[in-house]
This record gives sequence, C-alpha cells and structure tokens, in this order.
Amino acid sequence: MLVDAPSYRGFRFPPEIIAHCVWLYHRFALSLRDVEELMPERGIEVSYETIHQWARRFGFAYANALRRRRPKPGDTWHLDEIFVKIQGRQRYLWRALDADGTVLDILVQSKRDTAAARRFFRKLMKKTRSVPRVVVTDKLRSYGAAHREVMPSVEHRSHKGLNNRAENSHQPTRQRERAMKGFRSVGGAQQFLAAFSGISPHFRPRRHLMTASGHRAEMTVRFVIWEQITGAATMPAAA
Repeated sequence: MLVDAPSYRGFRFPPEIIAHCVWLYHRFALSLRDVEELMPERGIEVSYETIHQWARRFGFAYANALRRRRPKPGDTWHLDEIFVKIQGRQRYLWRALDADGTVLDILVQSKRDTAAARRFFRKLMKKTRSVPRVVVTDKLRSYGAAHREVMPSVEHRSHKGLNNRAENSHQPTRQRERAMKGFRSVGGAQQFLAAFSGISPHFRPRRHLMTASGHRAEMTVRFVIWEQITGAATMPAAA
C-alpha cells in the first residue's frame, strides 16, 4: 500500500470496495441508498449505513491526499458564497477557486459579514500556504473590508461579471444537496463538502477543452492517482 493511502485495519471489506463506494457517492448525485442498490450488481452486499461510515471515515482523507498532489494554486483566486439550508435555517457556503477552476477551500458559516469573510481569507491562506496576486469577488462589501485587513497588498477586483467561474462552481454542490435532501448539521455539511470539493473535481476535468482521446488519457491518469491515494485496485466488472 502506498504512502498516501490510509489504513484499513479493522475493516471487513477490502480497500477497493470501500474506495469504489466513496467514489460513487462523491462523484455522482447519488444518495447512500442509491450506492447500496448499485453494489449487488457487482455481487457485493453492503448497507447504506456502512457506506456512510466509509464516506465519513475516508472521504476527507482521500480529498486531502488528492490536494497534496495538486500543483501550487494559481495567483488569481475567485471567491463566492451561496446560501444552503441546514435544518430549515439559512447558512452560507464560502468557496474559493484559482483561475484553472481548482477548488482551493470551502467553509460553511452562519453569516456572510466581515468577520465571516475575514475568517475565510485566513483559513484559505493557511490551507494553501500562499497569498494570491489578485482576488476576484462579487460586490459583497464584506469582502472589501476583510481584504483591507487581511491581505491589503493583494489586488482586489470586485465585479459580479468577473466572478462567473466561482458562481458556476456551485452547481455540483446544488445537485448533491438535492440528492441528499439537504444537510442535517453545519458540521456534517462542512465535513461532506470538504471531501466532496476535493474528490468530485478530480473526476471532472475541463472536458470542453479536450479532444475525446485527450479526455480518455486524462481520466486514465486520474484513476491511477485515485488507486494510489486509496491503496485500492480497480474494481472488477460484474460477471
């Protein structure tokens, strides 16, 4: 098993089955019960509760291992926030991407004021261990106030039309939110979305910029990386 791979000691199922279920859950808009129903086709009987445990135990570890293998983020960061409903209450999901569309970090918070923006800026710089040359946001005033305090030397471009990249990045999250019928807690939302934002984009290269053969080659590489960081072999096809 490779260095990046987590320990599976004490788990009854082999790593390739665990990794496959976590991949299905984070890559596609599937519920836990959907994944449970797909597995018997491969001769595997596993409950949705067990799949949930695997997703909680390994999802974040897989996502972090994928992030460690990424190149250094670009020097232009796009930030945006959307509301999410958690137990009927409105919360905010903050997200940052670089110019290549790579998700740098996410944070679920109860507000979108200056303190929330400041907290996200600091978390983002700590997570990436870098400072951008340019930050692009919409016209939310909280960004400007936090920017002046946390990273005053960084250029700040505040214009809704410049931030389509960040706004479009929320679509997969909305799909997952619908499939899961909402999030049950702030901690649960943060945990899932932190893993989801690391795993799902790994299997979503910018297809519109690739030829068919280029896309196949890129996906082959990405699955090899997935096998390396999970310590799993490719799942066999159903008989």
